[in-house]
This record gives sequence, structure tokens and C-alpha cells, in this order.
Amino acid sequence: MRRSQDRFHGRGRMNSAIESRARTLETVYRRIHRERMADLPLANPAIGVHAIGFRPWSDGPLGVLVTPWCMNLMSLPRDPTSWANKPDLSEETLTFPSGRYRFIVGSEAGIGKYRMCSLFSSMFDFANDQAAVETAQAVMRELLNDDHRQQAEIDAPAITALWRGEPSPRADEQSDGKRERLLSRRELLQGAFLKRDDTR
Repeated sequence: MRRSQDRFHGRGRMNSAIESRARTLETVYRRIHRERMADLPLANPAIGVHAIGFRPWSDGPLGVLVTPWCMNLMSLPRDPTSWANKPDLSEETLTFPSGRYRFIVGSEAGIGKYRMCSLFSSMFDFANDQAAVETAQAVMRELLNDDHRQQAEIDAPAITALWRGEPSPRADEQSDGKRERLLSRRELLQGAFLKRDDTR
């Protein structure tokens, strides 16, 4: 089993409050799996429930939730009571170094309010649990890539093309090795950010 700092954060141990929230998220969704989803054909039995890469961001913890039936970006409130008046199914746009993404507000007993952005609505694209976890880790790296943050203005066209699966406008300036890395990254995340808000 992966150490908690690898599963929850990926780069050293997160603070205990966020780790506790991530563990609660896993506990609740494992219960949902047992009670509501286990016998449904849309659940991939090879995939488990994991809270991946959770870290502080803006107004609360952010990470990826992997389940046997879906993979979502999850945004949680810093103060669980502060989102009490957010209507379920309302939409909000959050901004990250890689762009702006539409989230839907939801709620669940044991968690309270949350915001989610769908990455994969079917988990049968993944052969095993490790593949799903590694994809979730890659999503968090690309979403909050420090290089993207530092070069947000000059590299914006390239980042946009990357998410759309288009050739980079600067491809002719890149080495063959760099192009291969970009291609592998695009293939790994193909279709993952279908809810991205293109009104940038």
C-alpha cells in the first residue's frame, strides 16, 4: 500500500487537517461503493477508492477522487460550514495555472458541500488500480504545474493546445525528446478535461 504522503499529496506530507479530510472522503465513497454502486455495471471492480494529491488551494483543499465508477477533481471548503448556502448543481468556474475549469456544487452526508469537475465518467479505460492512481497524480501535476504558473503568459497558447490535443504552436522550437514528452502527457490525459471552460 502506498504511504499516505504519496497517495494524498505526492510531494511530502500534507498538513494533518487536509489529510483527515482526504481520509474522510475515501471513507464516505467506499461506503457509497458498498451500498449503492458495487453491483452496478458501471463500476470497474479493478479500481479502488483513493483521494489523490490533496493540498491547500484558494478557499480549501483540492485533489482528485478516484472511484470505481468515476474520477473527479474535488474542491472542498476550508470551513465546511462556509458553503452551506451554495445550491446543489450550481456551477462555478475555478482558475488554475493551466486554465479555467467549470465545477458543479454537490453535497454528501459525511462530507457536506463540495465542488467537482468530471475527469472520467467511465473507469473501464483503466486496466488496473495503479493506472488510475497514476493518471490522477498526473492530472494534479499538470493542473498546478509550477512551470506553467511561472510562464502563464508566454506559454498560454501552448498550454491551451496541450489540453485540446492539438499540436503546440511552438512545436518547431522543441527538441524531439520534448515533443515526445508532450505527446505522452497529452495521450495520458486525453479526454480528461472535457469540462474545461474555454472562455479565457
